Formats: sequence, C-alpha cells, structure tokens
Amino acid sequence: MNAKTSLKTTKSSLPPTPYYLLDEAAIVANMQIIARLCELSGAKALLALKCFATWGVFDVMQPYLHGTTSSSLNEVRLGYETFGKGKDSDNEKETHAYSVAYSADEIDEVLSYADKIIFNSISQLNAFKEQAAAKGIPVGLRLNPKTSNSSFIIADPARPFSRLGEHDKDKIAAVLSDITGVMIHNNCENDSFEAFSDSLADIEARFGDVLAQLEWVSLGGGIHFIAPDYPLEKLAERLKGFSEKYGVQVYLEPGEASIHGAGSLVTSVLDTMHNEKNLAVVDASIEAHMLDLLIYRESAPIAAINKESINILPVDMAKTADVVDNTIIYGRSCLAGDIFGEYALPNQLQVGDKIAFGNAAGYTMVKKNWFNGINMPAIVIRRLDGSIDVQREFDYQDYKASLS
Repeated sequence: MNAKTSLKTTKSSLPPTPYYLLDEAAIVANMQIIARLCELSGAKALLALKCFATWGVFDVMQPYLHGTTSSSLNEVRLGYETFGKGKDSDNEKETHAYSVAYSADEIDEVLSYADKIIFNSISQLNAFKEQAAAKGIPVGLRLNPKTSNSSFIIADPARPFSRLGEHDKDKIAAVLSDITGVMIHNNCENDSFEAFSDSLADIEARFGDVLAQLEWVSLGGGIHFIAPDYPLEKLAERLKGFSEKYGVQVYLEPGEASIHGAGSLVTSVLDTMHNEKNLAVVDASIEAHMLDLLIYRESAPIAAINKESINILPVDMAKTADVVDNTIIYGRSCLAGDIFGEYALPNQLQVGDKIAFGNAAGYTMVKKNWFNGINMPAIVIRRLDGSIDVQREFDYQDYKASLS
C-alpha cells in the first residue's frame, strides 16, 4: 500500500494545514434528499464527476445514486473503476460518457467504459456513431435550448455563440434514428423551482415532438434542490409529469447538490499585517486550492476559526466591505488578488490561528493545482462513525512529477 494513501489516523495525527476535510455525514444528508427526489419522481441521479471526483467517499454515495456522468476519458474511466461495474461485477450503476469533443484516438477506450455516450454535436455524432453501435452503446446528443438559468456568463451554456450542444430542431430531427436520448444542461446554481419549471416548459414547447421520440432525457445538474426551503415535492411532480408525458427516463446530474456543505479547507494564519485594514495571510491559496471562487469573483465562506475539535461549528461571518477594521484574508501565492475574502471578525487574527473555509468540495478539489509550488492540501475524511482518515498527502515528489 502506498504510504501516503488510505492512512488511518486520529485527531492527534492530523496532517499539517492546509488540508481538505470531507464530512461523510453531511454527504449522506445530501444523498438522502437526492434519493427522496428520485423515489418521488422516478428520475435517476448520476454524480457529475466534473464537480466532484474524490473517490475516497464514493462508498457512502453509491447506495443513493444510479451512477456517474463524465466530461472526459479520464473521468469516465474513474467513474467506471471506482463507482460502476469496474468496481463490482454485480454493480448495476451506470457510467455515462460526455465530452465537448472526443478525439479519434480515445473514442474506443471511452466506449469500453461507457453505458451511454452523449455527443456534443452532430458532427461528432456522425464521426463516431458507428463505433458506438458496434459496441452496442446507446447514443445521445446534447441539446442547447438557447435559454438558461445562470447568473454567470462564464458558466452559461446558452451564451452567445455557444459551442455546447445543438439548437437547430430540423437538424436534430434528421439524426433521431441515430440517438436514443438527449442531454440538456442549462442550469447553474438555480434555486428557483419556478424558473426551472418555466425553462422546462419552454423546452417542451420548442422540442416536444423530438422528446416524444426518445427513450431518455438528461436534464443535467445545477438545480439547487437541496436547499432547506426548496419545494422538493413540486420538483418531483414536475419531473414525473415530464417523464410520463414523453415516455422517457429522466436523468439528473447533481454535482454541487451532492456535496454542498460537506467540505472545508482548513488553513493556518502565517502572518498578519495592516494596510488601512487588517490583513492576514494563510498557508493556502485561492488560486491553487479554491480556484472556482477566483474565477467567479466570490468570497470563501468561513466555517470556523480556532476550533480545535474536528467537529467544527459554523461561525456567522457578516461581510461589510466598507468597515475599516475588517480583515482581508489573503492566500500565500504571489498573485496580488489571491484573496479569500473580507470579513468582520469577532477578534483580530493571530499567527497560528486556524481558519476553515466552507464549501470546499464542489468545483474545488477537482481544480486544485501546483501554482507557485505551494503545498497541495492533504485530503482528510471524517467517516460516518466519527473516525478520521488521512486519505492522501502530497509532497515534493508529487509536485515534481506534475511537471517534466
């Protein structure tokens, strides 16, 4: 066994900061909501590996999900080996393959892992449909309704000149004999049932006769139905009605919904300064370890400060950017804008203080990188029984191996 992986440990032997901490109990709480939605609606749920692919917690997710969906050869292989049939020959989990564009030299390997393959364009469909048919793999096509629920242009699949999917109904109708389903992903952090339902109604109005000729429809991810006040039963009823109306199996691809609130990045304060406001520098980096927040220009939520117990409790951090005695927390990279956020803190930070930033699982761990050669956070898992596993630690040799 690799000495750096799957190590059993205790609180006293936690790795030095920074490290990602995943809470299996929080993950299971999300899983139970997803399973309830599937039970009520008849939909199937696939974990979106593009959002979260830390396979060390897949064992607690498998009982609740129907499989995985991917965006590349590496992801579809990971889903197959760690969640799907590659892990257990009796496992009935599905492994869906999708990519914006497949290359000719990888398509056969992709098909060797996939239960379904979804092509982004008609040209890709025409290029590889015969290989899929030869292996008996059902084929789908990404549909772009040219409308979306996204407040971020960078994440909007319906943005002007989008390459994500086909929108011409006549062209789609012409290849219906080559496909059994479609994938429609046009939501991003959408917490409004009404907005989702209206968007689906628009899709039905424009593509209803196409949908009626299919066997399955994936409605993608980005639906924030795990929020405490989300009308889950209404969503289930809407999905069930859609499924029955068109005679299709509905798939959902929850990514953030699967692990929301289940991960944190635990850091230590290395230095404090003052430049018109209080400044602190921690031993992690927003660019290297929580890149999605930098891309979307959002602040990292603080989950806890100086909680010695691994059972950290949330701390309410009101953010008021115009207050002089606020504290700006910086990462340790050389990027001037490496900023976790600005916070009104109950006390001034001191060197050695521990700060845990919340929501550090989705679109975070999959994007971590070695910018500046900064130490990669270890991956720590709090299991359902309360025990702690240091799943993986990284060192200089990992950094060196990532280069050439």
